Amino acid sequence: MNQVNGRTVVVTALLLLALWAAAGADLAAAQNFKPEYKLSVVPGPDTAWGMGAQRFADLVRERTGGRVNIKVYYSGQLFAGQQTNEFQLVRTGVADFSFASTINWSPQVPQLNLFSLPFFFESYEELEAVLNGETGRLLEERLAQLGVTVLGWGENGFREFSNSVRPVRRPEDMQGIKARVVGSQIYIDTFRALGANPTAMNWSEALTAFQQGVVDGQENPLTGIYIPSRLWEVHPYVTMWHYTIDPLIIAVSTRVWNTFPEDVRQIIAEVAKEVEVYQRALSRAGLDGGRSVELLREMGEPVEIEDPIAFLEDLGVTVVQLTPEDRAAFRAATQSVTERWTQIIGEDLVRQAEADKAAAR
Repeated sequence: MNQVNGRTVVVTALLLLALWAAAGADLAAAQNFKPEYKLSVVPGPDTAWGMGAQRFADLVRERTGGRVNIKVYYSGQLFAGQQTNEFQLVRTGVADFSFASTINWSPQVPQLNLFSLPFFFESYEELEAVLNGETGRLLEERLAQLGVTVLGWGENGFREFSNSVRPVRRPEDMQGIKARVVGSQIYIDTFRALGANPTAMNWSEALTAFQQGVVDGQENPLTGIYIPSRLWEVHPYVTMWHYTIDPLIIAVSTRVWNTFPEDVRQIIAEVAKEVEVYQRALSRAGLDGGRSVELLREMGEPVEIEDPIAFLEDLGVTVVQLTPEDRAAFRAATQSVTERWTQIIGEDLVRQAEADKAAAR
């Protein structure tokens, strides 16, 4: 072999080695991605909650070039009807992602009961100040310690009360009403303090109980659950009491998050922030003075019901709007619940939330 031919062979061999190494690197990178990533969500696809989850999955798939293929599992399919099991599924990586209610995770993460303190939040602005402030940072830090990475915050909305018995304007109007609540003790304590008879059950069971008249009422966001579930057919009385609010956590299992390369993490984080704005607007549409309706229009998103209150009143629903004095009466009636649960949540965290809320006033 002459010197030229020898040099050619060496160069060719080096090129082949480089190509082999690159192909191996690409294969290794590809092997880091699963064929499907599971995203858990409680309600169905026709809710603001479900629509936000689907938009997140679609945008992540599109912007990662199909590398992160997320499938949304609606209606609690992954936790077999036990909503409070969802957190454990995410932290262990059984569910890769979640669009989760703080309520359902609060049995395992007591600090999340902050959002369920009765009559604690007055406005959307107060909620945003808490989530964007030091309180939100502390909550995200706690979830990270438990194996869950927070990507953003959506919203199921203020939880209102509907029932089949009577209009509710004062605490005494709650006397004896049998109400479905989520499986979190703070909700049971709150309704007992108001003289109602709370019963915890999963949502899939609740709909049948309402239709059969076994349960008189329920508490859920108006546009998030009441209207999509057509509850006006069984509950003709609605009280807009804003007694708690229900943030949604856009989350990923940390063990799953750590398998993604940096560029993919950046894409997913950016999508989460974008979906955060979209999903909150869906949840608030018609309930925040028209701001969210206008925002959705700018996004090219049609809003079917621009005035939910007028929509329900046209159907014959009695909608009670509480005055500040009415809310003060409910707050006083549930003060013992607030005091007890402040100790469980952590007094320092509650005080920090009070400080963050004050910044929004």
